[in-house]
Amino acid sequence: MAFDISSLIAGLVVLFLLYQAIKIVREYERVVIFRLGRFSGVKGPGIFFIIPIVDRVVQLDLRVVTIDVSKQVVITRDNVSVDVDAVIYYRVVDPGRAIIQVENYRMATSLLAQTTLRDVLGQIDLDDLLAKREELNKRLQEILDRHTDPWGIKVVGVTLRDVSLPESMRRAIAKQAEAEREKRSRIILADGELQASKTMTEAALLYGQAPVAIKLRELQTLAEIAREKNLIVVTQSGGLDAGTVAGLTTALSRVASQREQ
Repeated sequence: MAFDISSLIAGLVVLFLLYQAIKIVREYERVVIFRLGRFSGVKGPGIFFIIPIVDRVVQLDLRVVTIDVSKQVVITRDNVSVDVDAVIYYRVVDPGRAIIQVENYRMATSLLAQTTLRDVLGQIDLDDLLAKREELNKRLQEILDRHTDPWGIKVVGVTLRDVSLPESMRRAIAKQAEAEREKRSRIILADGELQASKTMTEAALLYGQAPVAIKLRELQTLAEIAREKNLIVVTQSGGLDAGTVAGLTTALSRVASQREQ
């Protein structure tokens, strides 16, 4: 009976050790092994064995991690206070360095992103912050990637998500935009007047060279006016003199008086 109990206990111990020795990690995971406190290597994916009690393992996820950087109060180079938030995308490329070189790579990357965001955006003007987001995203990514490379971290993307301006600054920008539009409209109007004057000068020169052309233009204008049928047009032909014009004027005045009565 004692032999059976000893065998059972030994069997349970062996099963427990096997359970502790066999490790399985998924495709996107890796395990960093420390043997008696010293770095032994990186295992995974799949199945592998460790020495129970002697080895300590730390499991990491190699998928892309997203950090939502909370709103940071940034004072731009032209002394404008804005609230900026961003999104950082990174992944672990060297599990060994991610565990050995930094205590908590997630927190370290997040705090580094906040500090870098304030430092970089504080060196540019507000107009560049609003108009050159793509360039700023690449610049932030390069800086973060350079600082996190010793930690075995690869920053794959940075996106400035929102830039919040004070209400007074919004009104100032709206006034500036309105002034710019008014300026462009006046320039366009003046340019149109200049082009029209040049065209009319050329037309006058052509009419001076061919006097009959101005008469044809006059007849065309009369034909266009006649389509409306609501105007009386008095024009001078080649045979009209001052007396004829006076008679027509008197007749038109008499007709107008009769209409009023």
